[in-house]
Amino acid sequence: MHVFYTPDITSSDYILNEEESRHCMKVLRLVTGDVVHLIDGHGGLYEAEITGESKKNVSLRVLKTTREYQKRNHNLHIAVAPTKNIDRLEWFLEKATEIGIDQITPVICERSERKIVKEDRLNKVITSAVKQSLQAYHPLLNEAIPLKDMISKHTADHKMIAHCIDGEPRQYISEIAPAGSSYLILIGPEGDFTPNEIQLALQNDFKPLTLGNTRLRTETAALAACFEVNYLNR
Repeated sequence: MHVFYTPDITSSDYILNEEESRHCMKVLRLVTGDVVHLIDGHGGLYEAEITGESKKNVSLRVLKTTREYQKRNHNLHIAVAPTKNIDRLEWFLEKATEIGIDQITPVICERSERKIVKEDRLNKVITSAVKQSLQAYHPLLNEAIPLKDMISKHTADHKMIAHCIDGEPRQYISEIAPAGSSYLILIGPEGDFTPNEIQLALQNDFKPLTLGNTRLRTETAALAACFEVNYLNR
């Protein structure tokens, strides 16, 4: 199944942008009459036929439209400290998109090793994963913000902070939140959140979260949280 990302599709006739057209003609070697699928990132899945080709553009006609394709019954927002090695963050974004996630916010913490994030590159990773996994909903990547702003400004039915301080009471996601809800989960940097950051979150109604008995890398912890929420809502 060949899938193209078409966020601006509004009618039954559509022209792929230059980048997608090049991929269609030069890489996939598709021609007039071939049938492909389009996703708009807002829940729309389209079956379309190639009706024409030029040097830079491919014309399509929509044959069938499906709305709210595989819509989930929950909303997952993970706020994660960007890793020093950006490849690790890209890996998380790719896999989380494939599994199912709605929003990602990079958060800058006291122990963050990376404080600047280039959203354009990361959005391309997400879009590629959306197409590969046939996700009709494109996750929203927010701009990086300080952790204190994340804690004070964002809401969800259930807010959690995953940390590694021994001896502190923590619970699993399934013990904190039921299925069919909205979830906001904070994942810290490699050196973990500071005690002050954890206290600030707890004062703002975040629940302390455990992701198991082993110490996980930032991107692994974020993906584990993503998997657990989706398993809870299976």
